[in-house]
Amino acid sequence: MAEFPDERHLVLQARSQLEPWTKRARIEAYTELFEGDDPILSPEEVQLLDALDSELERQGGDGVWGTDQYGIHTAGTSSSDTSLGVVCVYHPQITRDSVLRGGDDLDDGTEERLNAALWRYSERVATLIEKNLDEFVRQTQS
Repeated sequence: MAEFPDERHLVLQARSQLEPWTKRARIEAYTELFEGDDPILSPEEVQLLDALDSELERQGGDGVWGTDQYGIHTAGTSSSDTSLGVVCVYHPQITRDSVLRGGDDLDDGTEERLNAALWRYSERVATLIEKNLDEFVRQTQS
């Protein structure tokens, strides 16, 4: 019988893989949600997000894309076979003081659609990272 690493050690090992898992998951989620057969936003709305991202970066901020953050937790999830799970700890969001809100370039309905899409994107990224985590745990424990 294989000896299982303690949970702390397993979490530390998994966290060392979190950055590459996140990069791949972001690409997959973006393609799936914004470029697929049934995108969740119109091309114009994606352009608004891209414009906001660029403007925030020019002002020295982090932008929109890539500001989502993820963590590994030990509570597990109902969809997971392990005691480890992934959670989005920071969802990017457009607020009233965002660059595009300043000149009323963005109405409330559009802001809500964009924020809902960013939330869905971040949650999809977390799900995709968790699939990698589950596979990592299976391989580690075998």
